[in-house]
Amino acid sequence: MATLDVKKLSIVERQLYTPRLEEIVEVLRQALGANFSEVDVSVVECPDLTQEPFTLAGKGLNGNPKILEIGGPAFLLPNVQREKVYDIQPLLKTISKSENALIIGAGAGPWPYLNKNCELMMNLSISSSIVKNQTRLASVNTVNDCCILQTVDNKETRFALLANLFVSEGIPGKVLKVHVKKRIGDKDFVASIRTALADHYKDKLIGLGGTFIIKEGKAKQHVMQDFSKTPLNNEEELNNWLRFFNMSAPLIAVGTLVTAETDLDLRVQHFHSFSHHGEGGHYHIDTTPETVEYLGYFNTGNTLYRIDKPIISHTFGKD
Repeated sequence: MATLDVKKLSIVERQLYTPRLEEIVEVLRQALGANFSEVDVSVVECPDLTQEPFTLAGKGLNGNPKILEIGGPAFLLPNVQREKVYDIQPLLKTISKSENALIIGAGAGPWPYLNKNCELMMNLSISSSIVKNQTRLASVNTVNDCCILQTVDNKETRFALLANLFVSEGIPGKVLKVHVKKRIGDKDFVASIRTALADHYKDKLIGLGGTFIIKEGKAKQHVMQDFSKTPLNNEEELNNWLRFFNMSAPLIAVGTLVTAETDLDLRVQHFHSFSHHGEGGHYHIDTTPETVEYLGYFNTGNTLYRIDKPIISHTFGKD
């Protein structure tokens, strides 16, 4: 199936507020203690993220970092718009002058590739038009009611409907390290970071992207089934259609967060995880708070690009 013509897509560019990482460290150190019993936040040289346990397609999170939000749940709900299929390569050529890019994040997978709906864990690098693709797709095995996790062909750079992506040149540099253990509050890992930043910086729009690993414990994650044959008109119908699983660590998550929806109808947080033991999906929250351990590396985005914003928004489907 042909992908959408980038020249015909609406693209809004917005500068993000980028406080020093050292300043963010102090904000998170003070706030995360309400949600986790052990908190360690610091600025470090980014480790080589191509190595275990992260196994990303690029080494670092630096080099003109930006956040892309493409499409949205309104292209899935209440009825799917199958024609909303994008290709990340022409999108990048439109918004970036660099030939090198690491693209990581969460979205809906390229349904024409599997001939069914699926979750996307985008994880690919492009260097001088050479693609290194370690993207995963998660779908539902309806016979056994289980998750199927698989890699894609190296040339498959499409996705569908919606995506929240962090793009950088994939080079080493200073990053934000967040290491927490034992959840004592009711917020998930991403929300605990996002709300801390939103409460402190108030009307300043901040965006973070990166990766985290759930080192110990289990997590509630969903995988979309194939497209619903009937309209999904509310949260209850949506949740009855989604398949929820209790997935085991280690889980490697990629995605973005922003501190407010703004007039651009942004999705404030969206992370998907993959693993090397066959599980992956849309991260909600850990289900083993007593034993959970998170380790994440993040960077601020300088610029946000809102691409193909739906005309009609929804109040559900963004969790």
